[in-house]
Amino acid sequence: MSYFGTDGIRGKFGQLPITPEFALKLGFAAGKVLKKQNVDRKPVVVLGKDTRLSGYILEAALQAGLNAAGVYVHLLGPLPTPAIAHLTRALHADAGIVISASHNPYFDNGIKFFSSEGKKLPESLQNEINEELQHDIVIEDTAGLGKSVRVKDANGRYIEFCKSSFPYHYNLRNIVIVVDCAHGAAYNVGPAVFRELGAKVIAINNEPNGQNINENCGSTHPDVLQKSVLEHGADIGIAFDGDADRVVLVDKFGHLLDGDHILYILATKAKKKPIGIVGTVMSNMALELALKQADVPFLRAQVGDRHVLQKLVEQQWAIGGEPSGHILTLDKSTTGDAIIAALQVLTVMVYQNKALHELVEGFELFPQILVNLRLEKMIDPFAIPELVTLFEQAEEQLKGRGRLLIRKSGTEPMIRVMVEGEQAEEVHALANRLADAITAQANQAISP
Repeated sequence: MSYFGTDGIRGKFGQLPITPEFALKLGFAAGKVLKKQNVDRKPVVVLGKDTRLSGYILEAALQAGLNAAGVYVHLLGPLPTPAIAHLTRALHADAGIVISASHNPYFDNGIKFFSSEGKKLPESLQNEINEELQHDIVIEDTAGLGKSVRVKDANGRYIEFCKSSFPYHYNLRNIVIVVDCAHGAAYNVGPAVFRELGAKVIAINNEPNGQNINENCGSTHPDVLQKSVLEHGADIGIAFDGDADRVVLVDKFGHLLDGDHILYILATKAKKKPIGIVGTVMSNMALELALKQADVPFLRAQVGDRHVLQKLVEQQWAIGGEPSGHILTLDKSTTGDAIIAALQVLTVMVYQNKALHELVEGFELFPQILVNLRLEKMIDPFAIPELVTLFEQAEEQLKGRGRLLIRKSGTEPMIRVMVEGEQAEEVHALANRLADAITAQANQAISP
């Protein structure tokens, strides 16, 4: 059995695999794997978390398991996921571990590993850890135990790293920024980065209590930021998610800019044009057409930053991302980093001497409708000829001016229908027609 999903191990705290007992065993198993790779010394792991209350419990359990396996642990405390990736490299650790469930509610949590290079853990190592989890915890020699130390300057190290991605001869003076920290991992370092670069910063949702992470705030609820930007007359609003690897922006008029807008700005307005951009199958067609007009190659990956990263590496490109705001800038960081992504947009604003809304003038996203069909019994819509015919007719109808995407959920009995096109009424009608047809076929499949 593999406990690892597409983005580490995740679930509701108190239910397997997110329990103290499992975390203890996971720490021991990961430590044993690292020991096999470093037989002549005790490996080092950096361990960080977001602001969830359960993070303290999982941190203690993982720490104990790692120490029991003979691993030294550097405790970072609450820090963004990309900060743990950076500090894994900066401290020359053998691995990094993040305790976070990203944009999920506080009662969820997760455990994610980074390699010594600050990248997602290779599948081969995940498999080794899974194998080691089948064995009991056995302490062979107490002299071989590891110990833990707290890294007191972790925040400062990461703040300086983020600032280094912003041109040294630029500054953010005379720019007013509202930063929505989602009561999450960037509640401290996020506002500090922009302040130290000269901006006037109004921080909101920066008082975590362990239970309010992502609660009606942050990148998943940007309406709070939109109102705040208008109230303060700010130049830009920046919203993170709970672990600060996603970011969305708001211009001074309160308009929301998502990951597609950010990729458009970085691809067409930056001082140096990127070699190419990687989006996903969910990236708006307007982005694809705009980049084609700008003569910037564009490729789509499957949903998920792991797939975006893989395609970027294959193409030897640097910039990619998702509409959700998970932006990768591999020339600056090894993983998606909300603070660094925001700084790259601010760099363009300073370079162009333009307001945020001016950078996206003429760039309008196509209307996009996503219908999630939860079914009593999962069906394969592409195995039903009647549905395939409907899909082909819809694609022909949208050809050259829209897109259709039908995909099955990998974790639950759900089919997602995405329709995108120039005309909102046409998009709505087509999405509803296809959803009704799929539902009818699903109901027919369960009829006696």
